[in-house]
Amino acid sequence: MQVAYDGGPFRGWQSQAGGEAIQDHIERAFFQLCGERIVVHGAGRTDSGVHALAQVAHADVPDKKLTLPRWLTALNSFLPGEIRILKVTRARADFHARFDASGKIYAYRIWNSPVLHPLERGRVWHFPTPLDIDRIRACARMLEGRHDFGGFAANRGKPGENTVRTIHRISVQRRGALITVRFHGEGFLYRMVRLLIGTMARVGQGRAELERIGELLAGEGRIKSSFAAPAEGLFLVRVTYKTEIAPIILPQP
Repeated sequence: MQVAYDGGPFRGWQSQAGGEAIQDHIERAFFQLCGERIVVHGAGRTDSGVHALAQVAHADVPDKKLTLPRWLTALNSFLPGEIRILKVTRARADFHARFDASGKIYAYRIWNSPVLHPLERGRVWHFPTPLDIDRIRACARMLEGRHDFGGFAANRGKPGENTVRTIHRISVQRRGALITVRFHGEGFLYRMVRLLIGTMARVGQGRAELERIGELLAGEGRIKSSFAAPAEGLFLVRVTYKTEIAPIILPQP
């Protein structure tokens, strides 16, 4: 399944005790259709408030003899309007949405203007003071490659976690008031993109020097960035696989 959602009303992807995560809603839709609990496995977690253009998930379902279009229509009929399954395909028996993923693409959107356009509310980080786009691009160049990103990871109760990751590319684009930063990497730590953006914005604002990026990378988690950008500007754009699974045309955040 390729799933899109407005993360604002929900408590992230991962199932929560209160039942208000995206996974919970999709599993309830399956229950309505199948009369039994169907576990939905996502390609990765997104935090509360984070959006997705094409999250990937899989589920093992009983043979209801439904066509793929019927599965799509039936599941969406039981989901809130902020969650939509865009496409369903039959996967090979050993496919796993998370463990087969080779990478992810995230986009972070900043509205850099004194006045926030009302139609961008909940979709961007409103940053009213000027940002130097060249300084932000310099940060991006320093962050590309394989590094220990422990300084850009929130503590999730996993003290022994390997924090080395590869970011293949970071692009920074400005169109008018909108700055879009795209991260293409093999994987990301908990809140890593939001902490990267928070630090990049401080450098772009002139409140931190470019050397701060190097210090955080060299610290290997002994020193940490404490300023995370807000969740509403972050989009999971795509999950990549070595063997592509029914690609779709995506809107550009």
